Amino acid sequence: MSLQTLTILGCTGSIGVNTLDVIRRHPDRYKVAALCAHRQENVLFEQCLEFRPGYAVLGNEQLAASLRQRLRTAGVATEVLSGPEALERMATLPEVNSVMAAIVGAAGLKPTLAAVQAGKKVLLANKEALVMAGSVFMQAVRENGAVLLPIDSEHNAIFQSLPDGFQSDLSVPLSTRGVRRLLLTASGGPFRKHSMAELEAVTPEQAVAHPNWVMGRKISVDSASMMNKGLEVIEAHWLFGMSPDKIDVVIHPQSVIHSLVEYIDGSVIAQLGNPDMRTPIAHALAYPERIDAGVGSLDLFKVGHLDFEAPDLERFPCLALAFRALRAGGSAPASLNAANEIAVQAFLDGQLGFAEIPRLIAATLDSLPPVPLSTLAEVVAADAAARSFALSYLSQRVAA
Repeated sequence: MSLQTLTILGCTGSIGVNTLDVIRRHPDRYKVAALCAHRQENVLFEQCLEFRPGYAVLGNEQLAASLRQRLRTAGVATEVLSGPEALERMATLPEVNSVMAAIVGAAGLKPTLAAVQAGKKVLLANKEALVMAGSVFMQAVRENGAVLLPIDSEHNAIFQSLPDGFQSDLSVPLSTRGVRRLLLTASGGPFRKHSMAELEAVTPEQAVAHPNWVMGRKISVDSASMMNKGLEVIEAHWLFGMSPDKIDVVIHPQSVIHSLVEYIDGSVIAQLGNPDMRTPIAHALAYPERIDAGVGSLDLFKVGHLDFEAPDLERFPCLALAFRALRAGGSAPASLNAANEIAVQAFLDGQLGFAEIPRLIAATLDSLPPVPLSTLAEVVAADAAARSFALSYLSQRVAA
């Protein structure tokens, strides 16, 4: 068994922490080469003490200097770097086999794409990389021989339910392999039964309290608005080559069925399990083998029943906006993502109401007609234009 050496981008977030938990269980299989975080110096310090990576990265030099001194005092020889350029360097280290791409938001695009261009095995938890730059990203995967394995529970479930050999040739569409439809499940979040009036009064504290999953604040808000599911629809389009009309969303409050694949003969294959991110992480780490993830057995008798319902697009317009952006193509998904990031942060900061998030996003899409994207520079420019508009919209709204 060869030792797999990893860089973890976003090591202090929930995906990063769960990845290290799986790695901790298999010291004979995995070695951490680099741990990369943004601001959580104390968590990164403890991780460095345990895993002794060759490198650690923080978002700015002040935090890096502090960590550097603390590790030196503790006798840990980890080299500490800072800034976005260091992230790209960690993603392309010659000694690294695999990169866990778990940085949230647009900030994860460049280092994740760098890992792909270096031909690494990329464990993709940063859905924004595909939302923003789908065609550019997937072309880079094909041209550089990278292996792309999805970490989102829904996409990992689809991956596990697909025909044998799918991963060996991403250029062959699933529609030619007997697949009729992909069904992404969604818990519906904490506001599935709220009225429109109740949604207007939602607070950040309520929005980050997900009923089934433990996630960061931004992703929790996206789940509450169902934008997270909309981003996953766009990601599924690029990962699996399925058109928007062949991707459906199904509300499944128990979060036991993680997604389903329907075939042309009427068969529907689903992947089930407890709502624990260590399952898809372990699957991708060991693929095509299986390893213990520390996840307990699914007790169907305790679950008791499985419920399903169609999403309410009036109550959750963010999902409809994501489908709109996917169908429009070009820069529209990048604009959608940028506007959503601005809107969610404004909501968390108390500057914007929960129900106003989709209004800001819709205004951005209305004001920025989609243009073709064929280079990373064009993706970055589209992202910047959407952020500029969204910030202007927000400032006018706050001033009013």
